[in-house]
Amino acid sequence: MALINVHINFNGNAEEAFNFYKSVFGGEFTRVVRLKEMASDDFPVAEEDANKILHIALPIGANTLMGNDVPTSMGPVNENENRSKISISAESREEADKLYNGLSVNADIEMPIGDSPWGSYFAMFRDQYGIEWMIDFTEA
Repeated sequence: MALINVHINFNGNAEEAFNFYKSVFGGEFTRVVRLKEMASDDFPVAEEDANKILHIALPIGANTLMGNDVPTSMGPVNENENRSKISISAESREEADKLYNGLSVNADIEMPIGDSPWGSYFAMFRDQYGIEWMIDFTEA
């Protein structure tokens, strides 16, 4: 069965915030990926965004708190609304497809399901009710 986790968007201070959360909850980051690590012709990264966080994850019990910095090119995140997404960690590509196909009906698709530049099977969208979702499957 899929796990549901929280994913938070930041305006350039994700690393600072996650170090704070780590000091409160304990544990170790399972993954820290900077935007510069994914830079390519297909995924250009502005110089001012190079050291920003593309993905950071902190396990808390059976769940994971995840986050990223929003690239400058996408504009600032309104810090008083819509800065979080519900992230589903699927157990298989098939489960990811089923969840995507069900939840994305009449959705505003930000990233259709497919292989991501960072190596997972991934989708991101806002459903017909305005809720933001991410679906992720990563091979073990």
